[in-house]
Amino acid sequence: MRGARVVAAGLGALSVLAGCPADAPSALDPAGAGAHRIEGLWWLLFWVSVVVFLEVAALLAWALVFRRGERTRIRHGQPLRFVTIAGAGLPFVILVAVYGVGLRDLAALSADPGPDGPTVEVTGHKWWWEVRYEGVSGATANEIHIPVGERVRVRLRAADVLHSFWVPQLMPKTDLIAGEMRETWLLANRAGSYRGQCAEYCGLQHAHMALMVIAEPRRDFDAWVARLGAPARAPQSEAERRGQQAFLQGTCAACHAVRGTSAQGRVGPDLSDMGARWSIGAGAVPNDAGHLGGWIANPQTVKPGNAMPPQPVDAAQLPDLIAYLRSLK
Repeated sequence: MRGARVVAAGLGALSVLAGCPADAPSALDPAGAGAHRIEGLWWLLFWVSVVVFLEVAALLAWALVFRRGERTRIRHGQPLRFVTIAGAGLPFVILVAVYGVGLRDLAALSADPGPDGPTVEVTGHKWWWEVRYEGVSGATANEIHIPVGERVRVRLRAADVLHSFWVPQLMPKTDLIAGEMRETWLLANRAGSYRGQCAEYCGLQHAHMALMVIAEPRRDFDAWVARLGAPARAPQSEAERRGQQAFLQGTCAACHAVRGTSAQGRVGPDLSDMGARWSIGAGAVPNDAGHLGGWIANPQTVKPGNAMPPQPVDAAQLPDLIAYLRSLK
C-alpha cells in the first residue's frame, strides 16, 4: 500500500506538470544578463540539493541494509566528531559559499544601469500596467519596448495596492509599493517577445495582469518611441470616421485618451495604439475583433471585477467603433 501511494503521488505530480503550457516563460530559459544570474544560482542550489539527497539516501541504505542486526561498538568521542564534521562543518562551508555567490549576484542585479539607456516608467493598476517613456508625452499599456543589447532603467510605482513586476526571462521580480518609487533594469540579449506577470497577489484578477516586453533593434525601437509621442493614426475609411465619432461622443472618452483628439481621459489605459497591442485586458483575451466587441459590450464577462463597466453602445455603432479602435496602430 505504501508503494502504491508513492506511485499515485508521482503520477499526480506529473499530471500537474503536464498542465503547464509549453511556452510558459521560465527563469531557466534566460534571455538577459539578469536572468542568467538567477539561472546560475538556481542550478547551484539544485546540484547542492542533489548531492545532499544522494548522500543521505546512501547513508540510509547503508544503515538499513548493511548494518541490520549488527552490533556496532562506537569508540568514545566518535559520534561527536562525526556530527561536528558532517552535521555542522560541511553545511557551514556550503552555506557560506552559496551565500557569497548570492551576495555577488544581488550586487550585480542591484547595480545602476547607467545614464545612457532609455528610462521607462511603469505604474501598476488593478489590473493593468501603464507604461510611459521619459521625455515622451504619450503612453501605452501592458507592453514595453526595449532596444536589444542595452540596459533600460525601469522606474516602478503602484497606483493602488501592492504589485510585483516580473519578467522571468530577463530579470527577477521587483515589488511595487504604494507611495514608493522602486527601480530595476531590463536587458535582452536577443530580439523577441518576453511575457511578464504581476507576481504579488493583488486581488480578483491578479492572474490577468500580464505584460509583454518586446526587444527589437535600436532603429525599430526609436521608430516605435517616436510614434508613441505623435498623434494617433487618423481615420481612413467612413467606418473608422463613424467609429471615432462614436468614441468621442460616447462614454469612452471620459476614461480613455487617444492622442491628437479631444479624448484625454486618464482613468483607463491610453488607447492610441490599441490595434497593435498583443492582448485585451492585460492578457485576458486575444486582441481581435470578436473579443474587442465583447469587451466593449460587457468587459465584466471577460474580466470580472475590472474597473470598466458595460458600455451603452448602440448595436449599429459597435462595428464602426471596433473598426476605429483596431485602426489605431
